[in-house]
Amino acid sequence: MTRTRGLLTAAAIPILLLGACARPGTAAGAGDAGAGEPVTESAAVPTPDADDLALRVEYRGGFVPPDYLLGRLPLVSVYTDGRVITDGPVPLIAPGPALPNLQVQQISPAEVRKLTADAVAAGVRSGADFGVPGVADVPDTRITVNTGYGTQTVSVNALREAQSDDPSLSAAQKAARKKLAAFVDRLTALKAASQPYRPDEVAALAGPYTDPGDGLGGKPVDWPGPALPGEALNPALDIHCVSATGALKDAVWAAAEKANQQTPWVSGGKQWRVMFRPLLPDESGCAALRSAG
Repeated sequence: MTRTRGLLTAAAIPILLLGACARPGTAAGAGDAGAGEPVTESAAVPTPDADDLALRVEYRGGFVPPDYLLGRLPLVSVYTDGRVITDGPVPLIAPGPALPNLQVQQISPAEVRKLTADAVAAGVRSGADFGVPGVADVPDTRITVNTGYGTQTVSVNALREAQSDDPSLSAAQKAARKKLAAFVDRLTALKAASQPYRPDEVAALAGPYTDPGDGLGGKPVDWPGPALPGEALNPALDIHCVSATGALKDAVWAAAEKANQQTPWVSGGKQWRVMFRPLLPDESGCAALRSAG
């Protein structure tokens, strides 16, 4: 696997945190991310590692199957060395491929710095008030930006689904949502040369296999990784997880490339359904997925 790395200097992301976050409902908290005076930091800014996360946009919650909640990939993840990892296109077939089509682009450290600054300017500021619209069963859009001095996070329910005349939202909240959505659009539209992302570790979310009776899953395949089902991520729903690195990961990946989402996997004399989740550079083991549900 080829991974482009390049550590940034201590000034890699020299963004001062904004002043104390406004309380929800105030004008500043409604998305005027430029308000407030910079805070002077006496401590030295640490040099980031290449695998440190600079910026991420992801969905949380919503009315989707529980295993999808746990295995859902972020829309975009930007790392301090300039790697940008996103979902690529997938063929319109059913069942779909077993593996997601993750792509990695490379941008410059200067572009990373600009994106993090733009995120804060667009309203990614812990405590900012985007309101709660009258929309049900829609996920939150969670945006995290790591600056040189700390982390700012916002979680906005129904960022795009809320109606323009929603009475639950104030004019300031609507303006803040529009500004943030425009930033997300720009971030997810980044276009640079890309190549398939090959992780150092892959997780497999496993549960008992139920034959849908359509034959689309094909013949059962012997599981080449750690014994299924693995540790429980959601015992109430019988969702378990194993992860693999090194040679085991390579064997799992090679087998998954030939499988689809309905392929039955055989381990311990039983058949299992498996959802594959490549782990990102800032993630490690099944524990990284536990908080996603």
